[in-house]
Amino acid sequence: MRRNSIVKLALGCFLSMTAAFAATDSQGAGPARQVTPNGPGIAGVYGTQYANSSEFLSTTDGIKSAAASGAPTLVWETLEHGEKVECLDCIPLVAPLLYDTNAKTREIAAWWLRRRVFGVFGDGEVYQQTIQTLQTDSDPVRRSYAAYALGEFFAAPGIAACASSVIADGDARVRSASASALGRLNSDGGGALGVALRDSDATVRLAALASAGRINSFSSASGLAALTTDSSSDVRRRDIEILDALNVVDALAPVTAAAQNDADPRVRAVACHALGTFGNSAALPALQNLSQNDPDVFVRDQATIAMRRL
Repeated sequence: MRRNSIVKLALGCFLSMTAAFAATDSQGAGPARQVTPNGPGIAGVYGTQYANSSEFLSTTDGIKSAAASGAPTLVWETLEHGEKVECLDCIPLVAPLLYDTNAKTREIAAWWLRRRVFGVFGDGEVYQQTIQTLQTDSDPVRRSYAAYALGEFFAAPGIAACASSVIADGDARVRSASASALGRLNSDGGGALGVALRDSDATVRLAALASAGRINSFSSASGLAALTTDSSSDVRRRDIEILDALNVVDALAPVTAAAQNDADPRVRAVACHALGTFGNSAALPALQNLSQNDPDVFVRDQATIAMRRL
């Protein structure tokens, strides 16, 4: 009896799934339409698609309306689907979104603006206005948002502006945003990130560390070792992770000291991992001791794994 019930249940599930697929196929089999109603360009590449599988393009009026509303999800969707839509009249409405309180709205506004052929990067236009905001605006929040926007524009003039703010701006929020922007711009700002590593504010040091780990060429790697004894445990941990990622083998001594002496077990754990990456057998005695005697089980495990990598 039980077997029959199971068979009936399985058959019922199969029939339900078959019906669902049939319904889907019947919907997809409706009249096909072009991917875009705006001409043969995209249709020439993609041909035609069924209505339930095609992507719409935002209209210029739609972009204006979404930008004016400021509604986050509407802005995100409309600008994403308007990547290739050229609309000079839309730019003055989208540009203020660079200073919206929602971080994702600011990001996608910069993403859309940087794709404009006209109206953004000319003299006196949005990009230059953003640099000017970073340099002169009295509101540090607006300056920080301008720095983030320059990072998202991916344009070289933003490097000098952000580097200057990292060094000279009096507000830590702006210095942190500028350090983050340099990471997006794939530049250490001619040594500005090295200066940020010595900033008095931990959030700036953390932003500089994050950028140091993502750019192709970081010129101040030697300054990373000093942060293994930083007053902030978050900075110490992130610093050692960057030393690990960059394989800064010259930092063997301070990283070994961190593995042995840091009060935070998370820092000791990442230090053990870094010692395994460095591959220097001089760290073996310290790792052996940690694998047996550290009070934290995760640190002991990390030390054991690191030993096997030496």
